[in-house]
Amino acid sequence: MERAWIAGEPVVLDAAIAEAAKLVAASTQPLIAGLGTDVAGVRAAISLAQRVGGVIDHMHAESLLRNLDVVRSSGVMLTTPTEADMRADTLLVAGPVPDTGLFQQLVSGSCQRTAGRKARRTFWLCPGSDAATAAAGSSVKLVGRALRDLPTLLAALRARIGDRPVDKTAIAVRTLEQLSRDLKASRFGVAIWAVGDVDALAIEMLCGLVDDLNATTRFSTLPLLPADNALGVLQACGWMTGLPMRTGFGRGQAHHDPWLFDSRRLIGGGETDCVIWISAYHAAPPPWREAPPTIALTADGASFRVPPRVHIAVGVPAIDHATVHYLPSTGTLSAVAASQPSTRISVADAISRIAASLPDDGARQC
Repeated sequence: MERAWIAGEPVVLDAAIAEAAKLVAASTQPLIAGLGTDVAGVRAAISLAQRVGGVIDHMHAESLLRNLDVVRSSGVMLTTPTEADMRADTLLVAGPVPDTGLFQQLVSGSCQRTAGRKARRTFWLCPGSDAATAAAGSSVKLVGRALRDLPTLLAALRARIGDRPVDKTAIAVRTLEQLSRDLKASRFGVAIWAVGDVDALAIEMLCGLVDDLNATTRFSTLPLLPADNALGVLQACGWMTGLPMRTGFGRGQAHHDPWLFDSRRLIGGGETDCVIWISAYHAAPPPWREAPPTIALTADGASFRVPPRVHIAVGVPAIDHATVHYLPSTGTLSAVAASQPSTRISVADAISRIAASLPDDGARQC
């Protein structure tokens, strides 16, 4: 069933598409934000942004780019959830992490199949208040508590792994010594962190620690990524533009600038005059309190601080329509059939119809 609104009033879908096209055509720098959509949806969004000289930004871009900065500056060793689950005998968890099924499965070691394996051990550094629930009933060893102590703890631990002296820290030297011995004794260890909760310094220290451990054993990393197909969007941006999100096309070619094209900054500075907000997975509303005319493509249930000029209820990928998106459980893009197929329009189709309704003089080819 089609559901669409203009200024809060129900309309037929064609009318909402036509009104959205008028807003985009009249805009001097449209912003396509949120980008909580599948691969087909982000491809359509990037194509539209290229055509009209717009900007693309994902709702979790800050977390993703923080992780990506470390990858680009110093490199990182990565493994997959399946490899970690089947082979890791040691987990080193840094900072708070979401209490997800994947994390619980990794901690329990339910699928560990390494020949001659030891029981899986988990060491959790500075978990904050998340530890009590996730560690309950498990053999997780907690080291430190407050997240603010994580960079110092990682630095001290890295020093001890390299047999270098350390000054007094919040963690007893004896604890650091034992932890460094345990990590060195791993057959295959995996460092885990949630990219939205750990800062770039701690991520860089953690990746450096993994490099140090690989001098004598096998160790890798498994960052836990944000929802809303964040990594799938990042990958699609890469193969279509060669750049991540927070990229603009107003200069006639793709230009990436994490500060210049931050959607919050653009909204706050009045540097965009039209917003397309996309949240097909969780119907998340835009985070800002004031905004220019907005076209919202969301799943049902969104509650807006600023009512959108045009609102189209779109289908949820993998529920209302078949999709390709990133699956955290497998660590890769995957095709997924619709679990409850419906006639709800997809983000890709909605954007394609808006693009097809643009007047010729409203398109600015790059």
